[in-house]
Amino acid sequence: MGFTELTGHSKQLATLRAALANQRLHHAYLFLGPEGIGKRTVARALAQAIHCSELAGDYCGRCLNCASIIDGNHADVRFIGLLPDKKEISIQQIRELERELRFRSFGGKQKIAIVDSAALMNAAAQNALLKTLEEPPANSLIILIAPNAGGLLATLRSRCLRLSFAPLPRAEVAAFLQAKHSVKADEAVFLAAMALGSIGVALNLDQATLAEKRKVWSGKLDALKAGDYQAALVAAEALASSRDDALDFLRWAESWYRDMLIYGVTSKADELVNLDMLAQIERRAAECSADRALAALAGISAATAGIQRNLNRRMVLENFFFGVVGGR
Repeated sequence: MGFTELTGHSKQLATLRAALANQRLHHAYLFLGPEGIGKRTVARALAQAIHCSELAGDYCGRCLNCASIIDGNHADVRFIGLLPDKKEISIQQIRELERELRFRSFGGKQKIAIVDSAALMNAAAQNALLKTLEEPPANSLIILIAPNAGGLLATLRSRCLRLSFAPLPRAEVAAFLQAKHSVKADEAVFLAAMALGSIGVALNLDQATLAEKRKVWSGKLDALKAGDYQAALVAAEALASSRDDALDFLRWAESWYRDMLIYGVTSKADELVNLDMLAQIERRAAECSADRALAALAGISAATAGIQRNLNRRMVLENFFFGVVGGR
């Protein structure tokens, strides 16, 4: 095990490894990027490298410290996230975290807190954490993880060193699926394309189920006519009951409008995600201008961010679908 075993993000890893080797780690980091692309994995790897009892500047993945970090049981490494049946990270969680960070380290190294997803902190929690970042406890490290910076206070962002993580190349995701999870080559290529650079998403996709869902989703978008706001309401209601289903749809819709934009501009199919739906893409690209495709992609980005921040799903989806029928 070790940093070299991680997939992608070579520049971000090089930055962190250099800071670790020179004992120049910042007291707080903000890891930004789409869900499932490896931000939490990198944060955990950094915590392991700091506490590994076998290696210096890297981690073995086998020692007691590395194993307990993987299990979430290390006394000096705390993961903060949503509590069961909660929609926000509360001020009580942040105050408890601050109290723990001020204790002496059990192992004599850094006390580490990883907050995932930081965008789910409510305003009171963010303000409480801001005070901690302004006067960080000695020998502490805080890593905030979020899909984007939109839900975070500007003052909170300014106290952190930002590292942006991009989606992984399709080939790297496919290779990972084949090497680490014994996925057949054709299926790995399909899942990698559908996941848009996210290993975490790819691992949770089922080819047959996704193929069926895409038929339903593409039919839903095809059925929306200009000015038909009633149909937009119905479409939003059908997707709003499940957070995961809503995000899955938006992730696919992003690939759909991206494909239409690429094909409409280049007439080439090489980089299309939904390549097996080329006939539909060709027809829709002829009907959809680049401006409309870009507007839809902006709407998808806003809707995804809203749902990730636990805003009212139905209202968020209604706003997106209203944009679709209003732009036709």
